[in-house]
Amino acid sequence: MDAFYASVELLRYPQLKGLPMVIGGGRRREAEMFARLQEVYPEREWGPDTLDRIPVDFFPRLKDYVGRGVATTATYAARQFGVGSAMGLMKAAKLCPEAILLPVDFDEVKRLSRLFKSTILEIAPVMQDRGVDEVYIDFTQVPGGQREGGRVLARLIQKSILQATGLTCSIGVAPNKLLAKMASEFHKPNGISIVRPDDVQTLVWPLPCRKINGVGPKADARLQSHGIHTIGELAARALPWLVETFGRSYGAWLHEAAWGRDDRPVETESEPVSMSRETTFDRDLHAVRDRAEAGAVLTRLCEQVAGDLQRKGYVGKTIGIKITFDNFEKVTRDQTIEVHTADATVIRRHAGLCLKRVDLSRRFRLLGVRVGNLLKAEEAAALSTAAAADPEPLTDQLF
Repeated sequence: MDAFYASVELLRYPQLKGLPMVIGGGRRREAEMFARLQEVYPEREWGPDTLDRIPVDFFPRLKDYVGRGVATTATYAARQFGVGSAMGLMKAAKLCPEAILLPVDFDEVKRLSRLFKSTILEIAPVMQDRGVDEVYIDFTQVPGGQREGGRVLARLIQKSILQATGLTCSIGVAPNKLLAKMASEFHKPNGISIVRPDDVQTLVWPLPCRKINGVGPKADARLQSHGIHTIGELAARALPWLVETFGRSYGAWLHEAAWGRDDRPVETESEPVSMSRETTFDRDLHAVRDRAEAGAVLTRLCEQVAGDLQRKGYVGKTIGIKITFDNFEKVTRDQTIEVHTADATVIRRHAGLCLKRVDLSRRFRLLGVRVGNLLKAEEAAALSTAAAADPEPLTDQLF
């Protein structure tokens, strides 16, 4: 989906179309907004039915933001100034101070996410969910799916999503997931890009290595330190050198990716690996001076993770924490317990034990809790029942 979170807001506020806009920051406070509008424009009635008539100059600007939030997304007009997803809003304000800043409407985002995916499934039923705004589709067996190399089906999907949601999307068509992901970025917004096997050298090799989904900033920096800047330059390196330099697994994968090879299937069902919650504080906290506040936040995060697990029917055995210090250094700690759990009290106890293994003499800006090694609750219950029916023999060992 094209700038999904921002596009959802443009459905509500069409008067902002074409303007630089960033999504992120605090919570939605529509009642307060209507009250302020009534004060400024008392001659009109303001409410949910008049959102499209709110004057543009009324909306908050990024330059006035103060806090620790990050951008969820930005419109393409804002991206031209260098603003991007996951960028700190204070930094974004320096790049594009006049950009409009709006919070995320999670309920509406989820509703439209479900709607665009159900629309796709009516056309192409083999679909892998890749998060709130992205999917992979295998249309090998879709009748007519191969016409014009897949372009006809791509147009149909775009048209159907637009009719159902009012939103646009960009589609990449390729022999595999790796190339399709790259192609989907070629002609945004509302574009269709087709990459055939013979196109890899002409369309893919000139691109920077960061365009490969799986090459992050650190790996890219290492590649550049060896004089490798483009995918073509990566493809020119010998496999043994890549394995020696980047390790057996990652080096081999880099070689395959540079040549556009990827044999991963489109998976219609997948189990979550972990569930987590985290928060960035309005101000840096100290473990001693802000002990009560930090403890309350940790408890709340554990309760939220436990609630997520229970709602989705999972339990986990590996409990961990993530902390980001005031210098942006990140530290994680985890421990695996004997029995799967979704109990907030158990998660809180072990998250606290993990924190004790971290040097907390510095201030920290982010705290997170994660539960991994997940099982469906009924599977864990069945394993527990089987273990109880066949207990291990007792021994005389003290430990």
